[in-house]
Amino acid sequence: MSDDPQILENALRTLSRLLLSEETLEATHGRVASLACRTLPPCDLASLTMVTDGRPSTPVQTDPLAADLDSVQYRSRRGPCLEAYQVGKIVREKISEQTNRWPEFSDVAQKAGVKSVLAVPLVANEQPLGALNLYSKSSSGYDDTAEETALLFSQQAAVACANAEVYWRTFSLTEHLREALESRDVIGQAKGILMARRRCTAEAAFEMLRKASQHRNIKLRDIADQVVYLGDLED
Repeated sequence: MSDDPQILENALRTLSRLLLSEETLEATHGRVASLACRTLPPCDLASLTMVTDGRPSTPVQTDPLAADLDSVQYRSRRGPCLEAYQVGKIVREKISEQTNRWPEFSDVAQKAGVKSVLAVPLVANEQPLGALNLYSKSSSGYDDTAEETALLFSQQAAVACANAEVYWRTFSLTEHLREALESRDVIGQAKGILMARRRCTAEAAFEMLRKASQHRNIKLRDIADQVVYLGDLED
């Protein structure tokens, strides 16, 4: 466990109480990374690797160096964060000139003064999401206690990340549906106005709107808004 159990307890409580509607997905990811850095004393910089459609990315990091360390792994297609995600197990390693496990990553890490790494898989509902990457410049590095703490932290962090992604995906879909319904209503109003003003059919009114949209290179919804506001199509 952590040297101070209260620190871990507070971090887990914070993650479990996240109000997803009050912050963006990026903010939730950022909170996870910063909490991890504060919860595990050896950690100097942290990042999240999230994998979408098989493509890894780093949405947040506590230091630009962490993103650089992640990027070299993505380019070389090997490294602790990718291994943790792919294997589903914690990867703990001290980095030195003798580290041949991931030569590209180790070279960049050594030059940056990073001496050890702890990569923890993020798994929610048995689905791998990515990895929590904890980098340390301390020569002592991570021990069994740090690994145990990181595992407990990652379990709650994965739930927070998964919930946030589901919430914002649903929110985005709902917004798109709402906008589509509003557009349909406005277009319907515009068609009604044109039918009355031009004494034409619904099909003819829609064709007028469509042609005006193409001619002016303006969205159909915006043309419809103008008709509703002005009471007719501008000549």
